[in-house]
Amino acid sequence: MTGFARTEGAADGVSWAWEVKSVNGKSLDLRLRLPPGFDGLEPQLRAALARRFRRGNIAATLAVTRTAPPSIRINRDMLARIVALLAEVSGEVTSTVRADPPRLDGLLGLRGVIETVEDEPEPVLEARRGAVLDGWAQVLDRLAAARAEEGARLAAILNEQLSHLAELAAAATGCAAAQPAAIRARLEGLLAELAGIAPTMQEERVAQEVAMLVSRADVREELDRLRAHLAQAGELLGRSEAVGRQLDFLCQELNREANTLCSKSSDIELTRIGLALKVAVEQFREQVQNLE
Repeated sequence: MTGFARTEGAADGVSWAWEVKSVNGKSLDLRLRLPPGFDGLEPQLRAALARRFRRGNIAATLAVTRTAPPSIRINRDMLARIVALLAEVSGEVTSTVRADPPRLDGLLGLRGVIETVEDEPEPVLEARRGAVLDGWAQVLDRLAAARAEEGARLAAILNEQLSHLAELAAAATGCAAAQPAAIRARLEGLLAELAGIAPTMQEERVAQEVAMLVSRADVREELDRLRAHLAQAGELLGRSEAVGRQLDFLCQELNREANTLCSKSSDIELTRIGLALKVAVEQFREQVQNLE
């Protein structure tokens, strides 16, 4: 199911923002983009997602920005080496060129003398990670709400499609009810015409052949299973839980019954209804792919 959610916050000198996008998928797949220092959270993030969702391709991005200025320090080893070099060459320089002594701001401006301190106390880092995890739970709540809104809209569409499938099944039942008798009458008429050609044909054998042909052409069993699958689909849609996989399987069964109906039909109208059933089942299956 599709959805989008965003949440943001601040903690211990940083601000952070979660953005999560969800699109349809047969299974649950998460793609994470985490800034340096937060990679260790990935197992917890994936576990929290799996507790909330069953299906969907989900892309999540965490952006972290420092809000407090970083700590700095003087690299005293570097400064000492620079001062020693200045003392070493000062005699050579002053003997040829008059030069002012180095100023403090000039020394501090040299590369490597002033360093930014990235290492922060573990309690601060742990507090930041905890805030980011809390934000993850919040953004998942918002994503679930967005997907639930789409689910409500899909439920209306799917129920309407189920009603259409039920109407087609009822129409097929009306055609199929007269089919065995029609087939029997047609075969008996053909056999009567052939009686003059094959007068020695045994009546018992003729009856067996007629019964076999009528049995093979009878689609009432397929229609019974079709109606049972439609009833089960309606029951699944009424549940407040993830039913996408079960409905996906039912779509395969519905399509199988519609195919058998078309292959066994010897009536033009019944074949037309069977083809309409196949189209309607495929449309239903396409929408089911959007469900969790």
